Amino acid sequence: MATPADGTTSLSPDGSAHRLRAEIERLKAEATQQRRLAHRRAEFWTKADIALGFPAALLAGTAGTAGLASAGARVPAALAALASAGFAAGAGFLRSDTRRRANKRARHAWASVEARATVALAQEHVTPELLGDLLECRQAALAAYDGEEPLAGVVVIRNPSAALRPSRRMERRSPHVAS
Repeated sequence: MATPADGTTSLSPDGSAHRLRAEIERLKAEATQQRRLAHRRAEFWTKADIALGFPAALLAGTAGTAGLASAGARVPAALAALASAGFAAGAGFLRSDTRRRANKRARHAWASVEARATVALAQEHVTPELLGDLLECRQAALAAYDGEEPLAGVVVIRNPSAALRPSRRMERRSPHVAS
């Protein structure tokens, strides 16, 4: 950073590039952490979905069989049906399957941010536009938890080598490209 005689502060090109690189490294670290967290959450909700869904199905089948088998088994069958309904209601209330899918989407989106940041850090020159693209990709990863589609113009790329090559369509829409 240089300070001329008039008191204004100007940044050296190396300082700006260093700050951009540091921000991309921070984004990569955040993406790595969020990807791992989304993976653990997806595993948890998968287990919760199975833990609630399997007993509900098993108890429903058992209750139906016991209720039809004999008149004396109707009370235990009714209790099994109530338990089955409780498990089904719990599964519906927690929406574990929806949460599992949202965390899987988020895991893939954060992996994309991580891959793009890795490719960006491997480049010799880092530009503000590249950081802007990474921040847009981060927004898409945050939106993945809500089950929303990625923001318009933001593409989650699964191929890291193509992560930094804008498509012709993206070049035309990008606010960073002069028209």
